[in-house]
Amino acid sequence: MSEQTTKNILQNVPFDTNFTPPIKRIINSEDLTKWIDGETHNEIMTFIENLSISVKGKDNEFTKESNESIDGVLKLLDEIPIIIANNPIGQENNMSRFGKPEFKNFQKELTFKSSEFIKNHIPKLSNFINDPTIELSQYFNEAWGSEERIDYGSGHELNFIAFLLCLYKLKVFNEEDYDLIVLRIFTKYIAIMRELQRIYWLEPAGSHGVWGLDDYHFLPFLFGSSQLSTHKYLKPKSIHNEDLVDIYWQKYMYFECIHFITSIKTNSLRWNSPMLDDISIVKSWSKVNSGMIKMYGVEVLGKLPIVQHFYFGGILKAPEDLSNHLEKKAKHIHTNWGDCCGIKVPSAFGAQEMQKFKPLPFD
Repeated sequence: MSEQTTKNILQNVPFDTNFTPPIKRIINSEDLTKWIDGETHNEIMTFIENLSISVKGKDNEFTKESNESIDGVLKLLDEIPIIIANNPIGQENNMSRFGKPEFKNFQKELTFKSSEFIKNHIPKLSNFINDPTIELSQYFNEAWGSEERIDYGSGHELNFIAFLLCLYKLKVFNEEDYDLIVLRIFTKYIAIMRELQRIYWLEPAGSHGVWGLDDYHFLPFLFGSSQLSTHKYLKPKSIHNEDLVDIYWQKYMYFECIHFITSIKTNSLRWNSPMLDDISIVKSWSKVNSGMIKMYGVEVLGKLPIVQHFYFGGILKAPEDLSNHLEKKAKHIHTNWGDCCGIKVPSAFGAQEMQKFKPLPFD
């Protein structure tokens, strides 16, 4: 969908005012096909494209007057570091490369408090007769990783986008907020997630490993390539210049991702992130961005192991005729090694820290 033809198709979509707890509905390949052809899939892709267009040529320091809704969500995010501080790591859990069990305590506290936080910080939600936080809290809670597996991946990142999309459909946000949604809210979410990943040694959700974009995230690359699409001097190949990465990582999301990867992994991008290395030969950031959008549709929204965990409610509706989760118990679908979250992958943070204690057999 081009910049000219991308339309606002979201806020006029009707949704139930009798909000209900969201449930999983994608179970098999037939459901996946219906999902890809469905309205909610289209809404998410359109929302992401609109967000991407809104930050074209704008860096993280872009100045614009904020508003109550943007500030409210930022205050909501400020609650997360407090919960992290309430659940510190015990000294006895420093000798494993896998996720820290204290993350489960973090998740329990988050789940218990999130609805109250959302109501307190987003006052516009009080305009509804029925309480929408029963749906909003599900996406918000899922956005911070899996309590069961102590991991995080692009499916959890998708839940944060779903949370923001729900707020947009509920008219908490409007299209004038798009750039601040990315440059203030999303960047803050990523910064907090980096801390969660570092503190609790969250494992990558999936086994994409070195051939993926990032152990954890996708959208910072997509939004970041749009930010850089009008830059006169920085090119995709600039990610190999350490000095440029050091200068610009706080201004551009794409460079922040490169800085993050090179700070926790040894060797060059050619070895630890060959896909990013391959992308760096593309001539323009605009082409990188269009490729990222297509890739997101295929590698995130089009992957059963990811979207089988997605929830549907009255705001983000399930396509018709999906499997009935009550009649057909949703099971985790394992596919190829590179697509599945069923194989435990050591945290890069864990690998980095363990070098302080003993040599690793591989790196």
